[in-house]
This record gives sequence, structure tokens and C-alpha cells, in this order.
Amino acid sequence: MSGSARRSPAARPAGRAAGSPATSPAGRPAGRLATRLAARAGGGAMRVFLVLVALFWLMPTVGLLLSSLRDPADMNASGWWKVFTAPAQLTTTNYARILENDTITGSLLSTVLITVPATVLVVVIGSLAGYAFAWLEFPGRDWWFLVVVGLLVVPVQVALVPVSELFGAVGIFETTLGVVLFHVAFGLPFAIFLLRNFFAEIPRELLEAARLDGAGEIRLFTRVVMPLGGPAIASLGIFQFLWVWNDMLVALIFADSESPPITVALQQQVRQFGNNIDILAPGAFVSMVIPLAVFFAFQRQFVSGVMAGAVK
Repeated sequence: MSGSARRSPAARPAGRAAGSPATSPAGRPAGRLATRLAARAGGGAMRVFLVLVALFWLMPTVGLLLSSLRDPADMNASGWWKVFTAPAQLTTTNYARILENDTITGSLLSTVLITVPATVLVVVIGSLAGYAFAWLEFPGRDWWFLVVVGLLVVPVQVALVPVSELFGAVGIFETTLGVVLFHVAFGLPFAIFLLRNFFAEIPRELLEAARLDGAGEIRLFTRVVMPLGGPAIASLGIFQFLWVWNDMLVALIFADSESPPITVALQQQVRQFGNNIDILAPGAFVSMVIPLAVFFAFQRQFVSGVMAGAVK
């Protein structure tokens, strides 16, 4: 061998053991810099960024609110941000006008008469069906549930023409009942799918203990399953309420043209008058703030329902 003999493995410097993480010259792990960057990203800098994103996201809503509080002449002369330098422009006259507008007030009432029954029926029927699919034994249960899951992918547009013909034949076309039934029919597949999966997570021992105490299926459903399923039911109610309240396609086709929901009424205002921003801005804000109030009223239950089953 030459004079510069190879070092044996035992003679190598004991800088680090085999398989240990690489270190920098300063003795710190090589991934320490990435760790510090990730920690800073999750700290103050990320919070500032998220606040800026939230403000940017809320800007259209703030602009709509400020526009609804300005006189039509001021809105035509300058943008809504002018109120920050001229706050005297703010007035509630526009809201007083829409309260005197029979079209807007009637459309709000029609929207409530459609949204509330459609939401309640979907929650009640979906809860009963979800419990049946989760805990009752009946022939073809799994196959029927697969049919329900398959209905989730059916688009609303596919059913517009055949349902219109059906409603016309039975005499409920352009009625509030027809709009409610359409929303219930298309809301039930998601409701059954959501609640069935949630109810299936209830411990079987709890239901068997209630049965041993003499509870029938109705008492078991109302006293045990419904209280435990409160978060999921609240989430379903919020989803259904927002979907029905903000719908325009179904209402435009099936609702009564003499008393349309708020979405159709605002669309008609644009088509008929064009520049009546003093009606459109406050009407649009009122139609938006009501579902927001419902969401924030049930926000805690909504978050609990969405996170249910995430941690076992």
C-alpha cells in the first residue's frame, strides 16, 4: 500500500453517526433555517397577510353598504370611497324608500315563505331518512343509499324542463309550493348523505342502552339521536338556507311572476329601470345581510358540524 494509507472506518472522525441529520459549520441542523421561516410564516407576518386578504375580500361588501347609504346624485358623481372624506353624504333615505317599495317588501316576504319551509322540510325529512339509513335494517338499504349518493351529481338544469311540465300538469307551476318542492327535492340527497354519515358515528352501545330502557324508534330518534346530531343538523340548515335564499335560476322559472323572490325582483329592477341604484344598492345589501345574520347566529354549531368526525 502507499504511504497515504486508507483510514479504516473506526479511524474516521466521529463528527456524526451514520444516518444522523446533516449539520452546518456552526453545528446547527441544516433544516433549521426552513424551520425558522415556517415559524415566522405562522406568526405575525402570516396574521397580517390574512387580515389584508380578509379586508380585500370584504371590500365589495363595504362598498355596497356605503353605496346604499348615499344619495343617487352622489353615487353618480363619485365612487363610494368618497364618504371617507365627505361623511355627510351618508343617509338612510334609500332604506326608507325600499320599505315603501311594495315590490321589494313583497319579494322579501316571498323569499321567506320559500326559504323557511324548504329548509325545515329538508332538515326534518333528511334527519329521518339519515337515521333510517344509518341504524334501521330494511331490504335494499345499501342500494337505496347508493341511489341517493348518485343523485348528488344530478345538475339542477337537467330537471328544469321535465319538472316544469310536471308542475304545469298538476297546477303548481309559478306557485310558491312548486318552488319549495323543487328545492326540497334537490336538497334531500345532500341532506341524507350528510346526516347518515354523521348518525353512523353515534356509538351503538348508546342506542342499545336506550332500547333496553324501553325507548322506541321515535323516542330514540327525538331524545338521543337529534340532540347528538345538533351540529350536523345546524350545518345542514345553514347550507340549505343559503342555497335557497340566494337562488335565482329556480325562482326565475318556477316562482310567481307577480310576487317573485328578492333575487328575481332585483334582477327585474335592473332590467326595467337600469340606473335606479337607490333601490338596487339597499335591496341587494338587505338580501345579503339576512343570510349572513343566520350564518353568524349558528356559526358555532356550523363549525362543530363541519369538524365532526375529523378527530376520532
